[in-house]
Amino acid sequence: MADEKTVVKDNEKKASFGTKFVNFFKNLPKNIARPFKNMWHELRKVTWPTKQDLIQYSLIVLAFLVFMGVVIGLLDLGSTALVNLFI
Repeated sequence: MADEKTVVKDNEKKASFGTKFVNFFKNLPKNIARPFKNMWHELRKVTWPTKQDLIQYSLIVLAFLVFMGVVIGLLDLGSTALVNLFI
């Protein structure tokens, strides 16, 4: 078992810089395409929401944004009044 590892390491050491350089450019298209292929396969597994679900989720997000805007606005008005009180 240990002998196999040393044999593999010896073979890796024998690869010259030129060979590694050529292999890099030889495998470059595959290395660039691989993440896009993986992404495509993962996107095919996704269950996309229906139109009705999408509208419902969007309305929930918008309602939350309005609510948080009001809360932050009130906190801003309160802190401004507090600062003006001490000045």
